[in-house]
Amino acid sequence: MTEPLCPNFGSCGGCSFQDIDYSEQLENKKRCLSEAIRYNNVQVFSGQEYNYRNRMDFVFHAGGLGLRERGSWYKMVNIEHCPISNNKLNDILTEIREFFKDVFYFDVKKQFGTYCYAVIRTPDNDSSVSIVLNKKSKKKDEAVEYIKEFAKITSINNVIVTYIPHNRNVSVSDEYDVIKGSDMLRSKYLEYSFHFPVQGFFQVNQKIAKKVHIYCQKLLSSPDFKNAKLLDLYGGVGTFGIINSPQFKEAIIVENFESAILAAEKNITENKIDNARTVVLDARNLKDMDLSRPLCIILDPPRSGMHPKTVKHLNELKPEVLIYVSCNPKHLGNDLLTLNSYNIKSAALFDMFPQTPHMETVIELVKDK
Repeated sequence: MTEPLCPNFGSCGGCSFQDIDYSEQLENKKRCLSEAIRYNNVQVFSGQEYNYRNRMDFVFHAGGLGLRERGSWYKMVNIEHCPISNNKLNDILTEIREFFKDVFYFDVKKQFGTYCYAVIRTPDNDSSVSIVLNKKSKKKDEAVEYIKEFAKITSINNVIVTYIPHNRNVSVSDEYDVIKGSDMLRSKYLEYSFHFPVQGFFQVNQKIAKKVHIYCQKLLSSPDFKNAKLLDLYGGVGTFGIINSPQFKEAIIVENFESAILAAEKNITENKIDNARTVVLDARNLKDMDLSRPLCIILDPPRSGMHPKTVKHLNELKPEVLIYVSCNPKHLGNDLLTLNSYNIKSAALFDMFPQTPHMETVIELVKDK
């Protein structure tokens, strides 16, 4: 056991492992993954124990800004400093807290009020805050004007106002206005630059994410792949496809969300990649693609795992290599059982989320001979 760094440990619902020695955290996660995938030879990659997160979704409440209390959906714990967040994010949290004192916060139980969330993102040398408002609030317009005043004085690069329905507990939406800067953020992995939407997904622990990319790059570096195609399934803004494109004849980035695909196209152009293209497609409709062999697939599905139709099509496609990136060992284990044409060649655990039970994994699968 060890002394938690956060004074809110035990009451805040954000972290649950701070009282466990970090080496023991890693062993517990390794054991959890091994049991889920029924494979024991798991490599473990780790980094900073604290100060790693570059995104936090703080809730406006009576005490200012906070996170949900453990075991409660409507009670909040006031957060003045978050130890797992990077220093820049904590500085921005202080700035927002001081400016937005005593605002008309949204009461999640009564479903009444204006200010819902402050979503702070601090990747590399960029920064943003999305102030999320109840779009039915009568004080919404007043709040927008107040946010505009904040935008004039803040050092934050990008200020967004996001609107959500009063009966939906979400912190992102397609309904938003850019008050300052842009609705796109920028980050860097290895020697490549990536634009991604403020409202979209991007890894919250960049140092570990870079380790993931270096690891996957090595898995896909065989000279046998020079004449193969790489399919980046659930490709987001194209990170895996773009980084690994030099090792393949062609890289195809497949993603369901059009905003991510637009960012991927921008990233292809900016990184001067001449053998990559994008396809807007739901992964469950993979059968609609005309994919020639040889073929390698890297996939990074959401926490819920893959749709059964996607698994079926992958079994029919039988790519030479399948790299499965996952943040949910349980669903990963279930999907591996149904990918019955493959065996695990290697497995790696990346501790993307220290002080929590969550992890990122990379499983290398090869065809059953």
